[in-house]
Amino acid sequence: MRTHRLGRTAVRVTELGFGGGPLGGLFEPLDDDTAARALTAAWQAGIRYFDTSPHYGIGHSERRVGELLRGRPRAEFTLSTKVGRLLVPQEARGRMDESFAVPATHRRVWDFSRDGIRRSVEDSLTRMGADRIDVLYLHDAEEHFEAALRDGYPALAELRAQGMVGAVGAGMYDPGKLTRLVRETDADVIMLSGRYTLLDQSALEELLPACAERGVSVLAASVFNSGLLATGRPVEGARFDYEPAGAEQVRRVHRIADVCEAHGVSVPQAAMAFPLLHPVVAGIVVGMRSAREVEANVAAFSAGVPAGLWSDLRAEGLLDVRAPVGAAP
Repeated sequence: MRTHRLGRTAVRVTELGFGGGPLGGLFEPLDDDTAARALTAAWQAGIRYFDTSPHYGIGHSERRVGELLRGRPRAEFTLSTKVGRLLVPQEARGRMDESFAVPATHRRVWDFSRDGIRRSVEDSLTRMGADRIDVLYLHDAEEHFEAALRDGYPALAELRAQGMVGAVGAGMYDPGKLTRLVRETDADVIMLSGRYTLLDQSALEELLPACAERGVSVLAASVFNSGLLATGRPVEGARFDYEPAGAEQVRRVHRIADVCEAHGVSVPQAAMAFPLLHPVVAGIVVGMRSAREVEANVAAFSAGVPAGLWSDLRAEGLLDVRAPVGAAP
């Protein structure tokens, strides 16, 4: 699997990365064995970039990723996690976490201070059993952006200067705030959630041009927009950005599917190939919860996508005219 360098750093990622959100029990419970088989299948398929976060299952995802990678040669993979939420132990008392299907053994406390970020990194390293983190992101800082920019980013830059992390940036869904971060800091990479996909290309307005100007790499996450683009045709109950998909969104995906099928391509194949057509996009990150999902996604990712698909999608008004539509990688 091809790799690309992040910004001006020495850190490299495979074009297809493993997103650790589902390993935390996103939407439904996930047992350790199923998680382990998913991670093993990803490794066997050649995926060498693994992304996680304390937020995902209040530590479950980090622990599971760490257990897989602990026995692998450290130079052969790239590991990223995130900061901004500290996990504070509490009595679960039979309650489940509000965001993931796991017992509520911890609560999250927002903290983008220097001390909070350093504590978060130490906690993550302990949970993962890792010696270092390759990429560190400010996570979901939309509602805490000024603190993250003023206090959080300098703490990340300090960790990078000290050699504790290789590359730094932010993972968010708001293109405007990410554009400010790119323009006002020396970030290496951003993880953009759901805003450069077949259904939403709003990052073309300012963010992607700013990244090109500043030499910042982009990792496109949520390329399926939480599931609506993950199947050949929309299925009942499909989500768009974690909410039930609207009727107009479903109709648009059916139109995309019509064009894809005329080219012998599935919607997931097109959804994974599209972001990589932009020169600032170093890779995509796809959340996977089972070996079967890994195998299906790797197969779709590896399939060739004819260049004519993109021109036909553009002709149907389904792609922004500013989106690069050269030959797929």
